[in-house]
Amino acid sequence: MKESLWGYWIVVLGISIVGVMVVLHNYTTTSEQDYYLIKEVLEASMNESVDYTFYRDTGRLKMNAEKFTENFVRRFSEVVNINKTYKLNFYQIYEEPPAASVEVVTNSNTSTFGDAEEDNTVNIVNRVSGILYTTKDVSYTENGFESTTDFCSKKCGW
Repeated sequence: MKESLWGYWIVVLGISIVGVMVVLHNYTTTSEQDYYLIKEVLEASMNESVDYTFYRDTGRLKMNAEKFTENFVRRFSEVVNINKTYKLNFYQIYEEPPAASVEVVTNSNTSTFGDAEEDNTVNIVNRVSGILYTTKDVSYTENGFESTTDFCSKKCGW
């Protein structure tokens, strides 16, 4: 009976430690997790917002700024932690060449310990900038269209 009572207390201690870890995880956040989340969402949103009709016509990349903002907010809201408050700021959204800068301010939940009335909050600010480019080597005329010289005339010197 004595050994089974010790086993019971070890199980209770293990469950309470896991409970404390879950509660503390809800109040903590890491800058690294937020950074990689923002980076992946920024890249996916920029790729999804490319105007492919403009790309087929001119060979240059162009991004729709409104579509980018909508895609970023949608994708970001699908994967964020519900226990935190996020504030999104968009800076320098350029359509051509596609570039964007995003700032995300993460605010953990407020907590009060004992008789302390002040809020114990932590704000983490992450700023990520991205530029979308192509590896295609294209020369353009002064009015913005692709030049009509073929590859052999440039390479062979004809």
